[in-house]
Amino acid sequence: MCGIAGIVGRLDPDVREALRRMNDAQSHRGPDAQGTWESTADSEGWGVMLAHRRLAILDLSAAGAQPMVDPVHGHVVVLNGEIYNYVDLRRDLMQRGETVASSGDTAVMLRSLSVDGRTALGRLRGMFALAFWNTHSRELTLARDPLGIKPLYMMRNPDPGGAWSVAFASELRALLASGLLRDARLDPQAVAGMVWSGFTVGPGTAVLGIESLWPGEACVLDGRGRETARHRFWQAPSSVTQDPVDEEELGACLEECVRLHLASDVPLGIFLSGGVDSSAVANLAQRSSSVPVHTFTLAFEEQERNEGPFARRIAQAIGTRHTEVVLSERHFIDRLDDALDSLDQPSFDGLNSYFMSHAVRGAGFKVALVGSGGDELFGGYTSFRDLPRMWRWSRRVRPIPRALQRGVASMVSAALSRSQRGYPAQTRWAKLPDMVSHGEDLLALYQLAYALFLPKTQKELLHEGIFAHHGIGLPPAMIDRLRGETLGLPPMQTVSMLEQRLFLGERLLRDTDATSMSASIEIRLPLVDQVLFHQVARLPSSVRYEPVRTKAVLRRIGLRGLDPSLFDRPKSGFELPFDRWLRQALGGRIDETLRNARQVEAVGLNPRAVVRLWEAFQAGSPGLYWSRVWALYVLIRWSHRHRVLL
Repeated sequence: MCGIAGIVGRLDPDVREALRRMNDAQSHRGPDAQGTWESTADSEGWGVMLAHRRLAILDLSAAGAQPMVDPVHGHVVVLNGEIYNYVDLRRDLMQRGETVASSGDTAVMLRSLSVDGRTALGRLRGMFALAFWNTHSRELTLARDPLGIKPLYMMRNPDPGGAWSVAFASELRALLASGLLRDARLDPQAVAGMVWSGFTVGPGTAVLGIESLWPGEACVLDGRGRETARHRFWQAPSSVTQDPVDEEELGACLEECVRLHLASDVPLGIFLSGGVDSSAVANLAQRSSSVPVHTFTLAFEEQERNEGPFARRIAQAIGTRHTEVVLSERHFIDRLDDALDSLDQPSFDGLNSYFMSHAVRGAGFKVALVGSGGDELFGGYTSFRDLPRMWRWSRRVRPIPRALQRGVASMVSAALSRSQRGYPAQTRWAKLPDMVSHGEDLLALYQLAYALFLPKTQKELLHEGIFAHHGIGLPPAMIDRLRGETLGLPPMQTVSMLEQRLFLGERLLRDTDATSMSASIEIRLPLVDQVLFHQVARLPSSVRYEPVRTKAVLRRIGLRGLDPSLFDRPKSGFELPFDRWLRQALGGRIDETLRNARQVEAVGLNPRAVVRLWEAFQAGSPGLYWSRVWALYVLIRWSHRHRVLL
């Protein structure tokens, strides 16, 4: 896993210096080596410049250095990520008379692209963001992996007469560091997204003029940076057209996923939270290894959130070499600024990954496997129970006038979510009237269920002009994409797709990438794999999801040989004890920020409404969870830290 960057523009000292700043800004992504390359110039001095920061995982020799030039065809690539099926791709190339000198995955991928062009993208299995320069056609292809594990951001020059046209990088902050964007402004849609869900949603970003490339899509630019083509090289599967898969076949696929993700020429560990997903990954990894694998758990002093003892017993049962890292409140406070600075875009999540990644890196490991993705695949969230139930109920009461439905919902909501301290509760019961209004639209139901605030409260918190374009908390392009991918799917599979694309794709994966790379550690996700995705989609819904939230099929496959009683406890999630910390040790800094009217207003928020929210939280208003306050604090801090304001 590395960092990539590039510019299409004039091959002159100013543009080279901008690329150097971008590469330096990503030094944490690749401390092992760096490199740059530039094409020949066209008749007017234009070309492409590429930069790379290397975190050496496979083929630690100089043969794996990037930017990499194909010795036969002369084409060039920079890659961030891992291609897990590179051995099979190499075998296919050899059968066609091709030879690849490097033992790593980048050279194999480069030769595949050189021989087969963009059609080779559909055969890449792994996590990747890449830039491929065809020296003959003078075309630059940018692409991301199908499930969006690796980020890739692109910035276009609004000045058609400028010295550059397009710049791209693995991090948004690298594009800001380039100095090419003279007046970086906060995107109002990103502000609305933060208030709605606590994170930004693509294809836009927190910064106007910078976009995130779609997962599973390739963007082709000519030698002047003009977009000549954009196409999807991967499509999400539909169970309607899939032949059923049996559990044995799925088990073989899952075992292969874990085995492929274990490939490494450097020490590798596994994050073990004590839940089903991470335990399944650790168990399958140990079963495929001849020596004990290393597992790590982040434990807390607060016993109500501490899953350390559970993880310890599971590690003993699996037979791993286990390390428990205790995160104290003092250590959290001392490192909080560094942790928040690791976020590439504002988000209320990701800090647990930061602390675990730094602990594992400090123990001498450069690669770690995590269990993220199991809940989205196998129905581990309450959304798989509640949203289909709401959808079915709405279809049954369709003959009843909508106004009457909303009236009844308002009475139920008032009875179940009444505030005792004057501030309206922001719970799902409080959202019931709005959810009734969208009862047969699963995308709208999903967004309302996950909204941090009621629509009325959002309107109070946001400047009027921002709320007017708010919709259902998603950019129009994302709405169109999701409606296309879920068209014709049953309710449970629709929820699964939404969880995959939004909660996982736009929040967990992005935050995990940024926070882990701040520690120069590569995070791998065996349960976020396009081949596994296709196989799971072939399961009958009754097998895949039932009983809802238990992930029964994953337990049967991944936890073989383990005592089921190890997992007979309520699902708690892997969360930091923010609620108490915000009310005590962090209270001073939060108070200072949220009461600063100038700073609050500069990011598109209403100062009076923000103070009212903060005071209600401090007073213990029911139905007002810590994430509501924390999301606003992170937005304000990130925007001022990077000087990106409205």
